[in-house]
Amino acid sequence: MGWISVGQLRERGIMGMNRRNVGYISRYNKREFFPLVDDKLQTKLIMRKAGIAAPELLLTLKTQQDIEHFKDQLAELPTFVIKPAQGSGGKGILVITKRDGEDFIKSNGERINLNQVKRHLSNILSGLHSLGGRNDNAIVEALVIANPMFDKVSFEGVPDIRLIVFKGYPVMGMLRLATRSSDGKANLHQGAVGVGLDIGSGRSIAAVQYNKNITHHPDTGESLLQLEVPNWSQLLNQASRCYEVTQLGYLGCDIVLDDRYGPMLLELNARPGLSIQIANNQGLLPRLRQVEALDTFLPSVDERVAYSMEHFSAHVAAQQESLEFGTGIANT
Repeated sequence: MGWISVGQLRERGIMGMNRRNVGYISRYNKREFFPLVDDKLQTKLIMRKAGIAAPELLLTLKTQQDIEHFKDQLAELPTFVIKPAQGSGGKGILVITKRDGEDFIKSNGERINLNQVKRHLSNILSGLHSLGGRNDNAIVEALVIANPMFDKVSFEGVPDIRLIVFKGYPVMGMLRLATRSSDGKANLHQGAVGVGLDIGSGRSIAAVQYNKNITHHPDTGESLLQLEVPNWSQLLNQASRCYEVTQLGYLGCDIVLDDRYGPMLLELNARPGLSIQIANNQGLLPRLRQVEALDTFLPSVDERVAYSMEHFSAHVAAQQESLEFGTGIANT
């Protein structure tokens, strides 16, 4: 891609970590509300109360004694996902897609036994995967069945859609696809693919892996530039609703498309990463500033989603970029 100067980054509206932390997270996210999203168990409970669809919570394990009783409970669970309640970055997530006798089969095909599952749970409770290394809880969720449209563009794992929601307005989206190198997890830092999505339509704009532009999935060979996420407006609506539920102004919403139930909220993030800008070949700052400059706040979720789909579409973004580069008037 070549070197890009600081001036060019500013012209493209690229937001850096310091500006994100000071200008948006600190300003719009009150710390008293962080526990609602930092703890996945709390997130599930408030989303259930708000009527927002999410993968079913099957079990919660809080003590080592709970782990000893887990074997009997597992008898009724042929598939499941184990997560640390306070984990981040995909750490500590164990996905079991089927059983074979006494063995459990992971999403990558690897076999593990009951003792390995119990050891994994014990590590979660001890805080091995949690924020700050604090003692944690383990949650067991129902396995999401991915929409078949993703079968050829994701390697083993379930894809998810990351949406940045600012003051209730979805401003940027990215589809995250698992790869062999990401061990079936949709985590960009572990080697997953990020596909920028047009907010106006849910169509793919560009794709990256390890911060480099790509056009095809590295494992399946399928094109990534002709994708269109179904149920797009419903998905944006669900993300927008999370603003009222959490009262966090700058929010990352991770949503999966279950083949049976449609869009389901996977988790929320009060400190969403910035690689979504690379996947979209666009900076966040122009869109954030546009929302900040609105004279009136649109009160309904439907109005906010309609505004975002109209003003943050790929067509509008291309026009704005052409104007900024042509006139050199982009703000820093």
